[in-house]
Amino acid sequence: METLSVQIQPVVFKILIMDDESAIRTLLKRALINLGYKVLEAADGKQTLKIYAEEKMSGEPVSVVIMDLTIPEGMGGEETIKKLLEFDPEAKAIVSSGYSTSPVMSNFYEYGFKAVLAKPYTLVELKKTIARVLRTNV
Repeated sequence: METLSVQIQPVVFKILIMDDESAIRTLLKRALINLGYKVLEAADGKQTLKIYAEEKMSGEPVSVVIMDLTIPEGMGGEETIKKLLEFDPEAKAIVSSGYSTSPVMSNFYEYGFKAVLAKPYTLVELKKTIARVLRTNV
């Protein structure tokens, strides 16, 4: 009798980072990889929407998008989340910014985000926020 060997592959969640600052994307990418996530990067909303659509069409969709609220030279988080939710109403996104006085940061859910990360944030806050969003079914 042959022995059937079954390997169970762990689920690897894919995180898309949107930030205009490459240093922040690099730092965040390293942290997320160390937490076990697969990571993609985008510099603005237009690139984020393109990558998100490509990944969804490939059959390996993005699990969570972490969006910087303010992108001086491009589409920021507030505009991007609207377009993202038009494309995929079930998309999960976290808004991130150093501007804590923005209404988007204080009322993130009304804008379509599932959570908020105020910069600067810790690795523990990042880990807990992503885990909470991944468990969210709404």
